[in-house]
Amino acid sequence: MTQIRIRDAAQYLSVSDDTVRRWIDNGVLLSERDSSGRTVVDGLELAHLARDNAVVPEDPSGIGRSARNRFVGIVTGVILDKVMAQVEIQCGPYRVVSLMSSEAVRDLGLEPGSVAVAVVKATTVLVETPAVAQSRKTEK
Repeated sequence: MTQIRIRDAAQYLSVSDDTVRRWIDNGVLLSERDSSGRTVVDGLELAHLARDNAVVPEDPSGIGRSARNRFVGIVTGVILDKVMAQVEIQCGPYRVVSLMSSEAVRDLGLEPGSVAVAVVKATTVLVETPAVAQSRKTEK
């Protein structure tokens, strides 16, 4: 079982430490004490809570697509040259950058302040873990 400290759980869910403590007090999230006496929550339970309570803005396009990774956000920057463009979208706490043709930017009417949906369809997704997780694995 992965044990996660309250402050880390709060950071991962973008809420305050007090919110996590309230969830524990209200029985939404179970806690226990680690070997150092700190309050921790179970990582799997936290993952379920995160997934079940995720607030995903509605995709305004109304288009069905096979890609499951859609991020609704606000265009925060557009850099255009003759042929190519860089479009930056702030999707909640995530910054998504797309490179596309300048023609596509003009056709889509992309400009800072406009709503856009970043659709990610990739055959490769890299996953990293903190060094702490790696050191725990070698100790076992």
